[in-house]
Amino acid sequence: MENDVLIKADGVSKKFCRDLKTSLRYGLADLASEFIGRDRSPHLRNKEFWAVHGVSFELKRGECLGLIGHNGAGKTTLLRILNGLIKPDAGRIEIRGQVGALIALGAGFNPILTGRENIYVNAAVLGLGRKKVDERIDEIIAFAEIDEFIDMPVQHYSSGMTVRLGFAVAAILIKPDILFLDEVLAVGDISFTIKCLNRVRELMRTSAVVFVSHSMPLISSFCTRVLVMDHGHTVLDTTEPGVAVNHYFGLVKNAQQVSGSGGASVLNIALTSSGITHQDGNAVVRQGEEGTVDLSLRIEHGHKGMVSLYVDDATLAQVLVVPVADEHGKLLLLGPGEHRLRIPLGPLEMNAGKYSLLVGVRDPQTETNLCRHQGLSPFTVSSDRVYWSKFVRIGSARILSTEQLA
Repeated sequence: MENDVLIKADGVSKKFCRDLKTSLRYGLADLASEFIGRDRSPHLRNKEFWAVHGVSFELKRGECLGLIGHNGAGKTTLLRILNGLIKPDAGRIEIRGQVGALIALGAGFNPILTGRENIYVNAAVLGLGRKKVDERIDEIIAFAEIDEFIDMPVQHYSSGMTVRLGFAVAAILIKPDILFLDEVLAVGDISFTIKCLNRVRELMRTSAVVFVSHSMPLISSFCTRVLVMDHGHTVLDTTEPGVAVNHYFGLVKNAQQVSGSGGASVLNIALTSSGITHQDGNAVVRQGEEGTVDLSLRIEHGHKGMVSLYVDDATLAQVLVVPVADEHGKLLLLGPGEHRLRIPLGPLEMNAGKYSLLVGVRDPQTETNLCRHQGLSPFTVSSDRVYWSKFVRIGSARILSTEQLA
């Protein structure tokens, strides 16, 4: 059936210990408890923490569940529990159907064997016979795009070649009912990535998919449901990926960095959108809203400075630069003293995500960086979905003509 439940998780929990020696002692105690028929301790012991705690969901065929959260939130641990690689300490998991996993691609390859030999070894690990591989090995090699290197030992492969071969083996040979994906789609240049995306979409048509990724465009385009995780707990479970992505960006922490000669300093900065001035650094603005920045800064005696305002994304990559000019378009050169500026940003058409402001002040005469203040006034651009772009402009089209099909 197309809507049958293939995965059911009920209160799944897993704890780890921060100390190796203590962890070994607890492990022996747990094995002894299981041997005499007792359940494992449901409570945290000294130096233990919940890597996953109380996670529940159901997933049907044709659905894709995205797991997002910061590093250490419990996403990969949960995926490994679902895949049977580690045992939960509490809760219940029901899995129906054949399971396939694209996790740690190429990690099991033997470095002294050739790529061709590793295809057969990897397929055997997946439970597939030689005849099955013989039928599709040319397709695997072509997909991985390593034809001329296939009979070379894997130890001489680049990391990208190894991962591409691992993806090709798994993606071509397995046709599972349940598919687990853990950050495996960025495995090459853009053309190969598109090929991987298309292959995964084919698999998703007949599978229930659990997908871990830090790529919000992937989450938004693939997933029908998203769990946002934080310190092992589910903090949001929604069928609206845009809502989940916006919540995830709200969890991203922002840190300020100041550099430069000290000849200038930022005194105050505030972002205004839709008539609301955001002073607390937790602004949420809708995509396309007009933005304005009020900036107060000081330039010390003996210096003159030109000001530039930048918008950085969550990776601190600059997506927008606004050189500060007067009403005639001439770049402002500010002398010593305190200055208050109002700088229009225009429509905030950036893709949904977390952003912050950077103020740079430069003395054009001495080419000295007087001040570079990064991570100011963090804000989140929210929208109903995340696109494959830096900027998003909704186009209002005029319909010139329409031909109805018979």
